[in-house]
Amino acid sequence: MQLWKTLGVMAGALLSVACSTTPPKNVTVVENFDAERYLGRWYEIARLDHRFERGLEQVTASYSQRDDGGLKVVNRGFNPQKQQWQESIGKAFFTGSPQRAALKVSFFGPFYGGYNVIALDRDYQYALVCGPNRDYLWILSRTPQLDERVKQQLVEQARQADFPVERLIWVKQK
Repeated sequence: MQLWKTLGVMAGALLSVACSTTPPKNVTVVENFDAERYLGRWYEIARLDHRFERGLEQVTASYSQRDDGGLKVVNRGFNPQKQQWQESIGKAFFTGSPQRAALKVSFFGPFYGGYNVIALDRDYQYALVCGPNRDYLWILSRTPQLDERVKQQLVEQARQADFPVERLIWVKQK
């Protein structure tokens, strides 16, 4: 009986994190967001490691408008061990006003996770994105390479927000 109770608590805790869409405590989401300008291809410059992108290189995320008002998300990366491309297609919806860069994204049926843009340059050329907790962080750019000064600014902003930036993986891009 105790085993089932423990498993139930663990499953509930896992689902609450897996389905959480709010940004981490004390992390501010970009306001005055323009989804139209965010559409298109982004190159992953750096990320915190997680199982669904583990080992992938040349990772991109492409966003396009959906008929239902949401966004289509296509994540693509090259797996050098398997010598093949991997792709995941998902959907994203704003969790509130579309002028606030807080979305929920799903690649797996009814389960959503947070996608929060926490830094974005005025020309929409690079972004810092986090998930629902400090285990998920991405540095994205419109180009496969990002100026070293800009990288360091984004890393410092993430450090100030208590993300474990020493664990960032710098993605190989062509």
